[in-house]
Amino acid sequence: MAAAVSAQDAQIRISQQQIENLDIKIAALVPSSTVPLFYAPGKVVTPADREVLVSSSQPGLVTRLAANVGDTVHKGQVLAQLRSPELVGLQQAFLTAASELHLSGLERSRDQKLLQEGVIAERRWQETQTQHSAKAARADEARQLLLLAGMSAAEIQTLAQSRKLGDSLQIRAPIDGVVLERMANLGARLDIQAPMYRIADLAELWLEISIPQERLSSVKLGDRVRLEPGDISATISLLGQSVNADNQTVLARAVVDGKPQGLRVGQNVNVQILQPGVPGGFSVPNSALSQNDGRSYVFVRNADGFAVTEVTVNGKQGSDSLISGALAGNEQIAVKGAVALKANWLGLGSDE
Repeated sequence: MAAAVSAQDAQIRISQQQIENLDIKIAALVPSSTVPLFYAPGKVVTPADREVLVSSSQPGLVTRLAANVGDTVHKGQVLAQLRSPELVGLQQAFLTAASELHLSGLERSRDQKLLQEGVIAERRWQETQTQHSAKAARADEARQLLLLAGMSAAEIQTLAQSRKLGDSLQIRAPIDGVVLERMANLGARLDIQAPMYRIADLAELWLEISIPQERLSSVKLGDRVRLEPGDISATISLLGQSVNADNQTVLARAVVDGKPQGLRVGQNVNVQILQPGVPGGFSVPNSALSQNDGRSYVFVRNADGFAVTEVTVNGKQGSDSLISGALAGNEQIAVKGAVALKANWLGLGSDE
């Protein structure tokens, strides 16, 4: 005899043997915390304050390149080496200023002693003080110019002690990061401030997402984003205030969670915009849903067979649907064989 259905309680009365014969499979409900809205294209970028452009601090010939694209570098690490005649001039100016400051210091000490002995007037001492301050300022300026040229404090100290000039200039990494781009070639003659490397700290990545303007009203700050395919997620932190005239999209920025290994700066991605799901929402396979008269149902297992339970479909996510309804969450539902159950429910089944 075919399974019977009660119109009063929408109960499909079916035996375990019939369930097995119909190859009906059941599974527990899976809670769902998000509802997918739509897909949108995006691009992986680094925050502007985490990216630096390394340039030549003096004109010179590139004689060594020590870092390549993709290399991880540390602050102070040598990236390249230049031969710069201009550096020699700066070193000579520094040594000259240092010598003049030393002599001025000796004169200052002498005049201070003479002032204390009453040999010279106060005015003479003030003039000596003024000259010493001027020479100290020039020496400090020459030192600062060497620092700006790329010499380290230790290298300047060595120069002051050895007084040996050199035209070799080391270009060093200003931050810890990864080399994204190399713009200089070995043997090239560079002008001052010529770009050489682009380095970024990849501890934080962003997604720049192009949201169709007609969908913008459904997107909110704090909405979640998931990359497809994969399990990388992000949180929307900014919604742009202007529309791209070429494609009529609005820029949304999302901060990527953690430090995912699968993303690369400049990579084009496809993302799914998600919003918090309704309370009591669940994710079920599409095969678990049955449609009748424009309504959606699932079949909940109970002692007598299956209870036909109406649900609301809140969204779809791949092969799954997100539903809500009169469900406690501890139920088990039919995830395979829903077509046969629907036939029995509507009185279309046959004796198994």
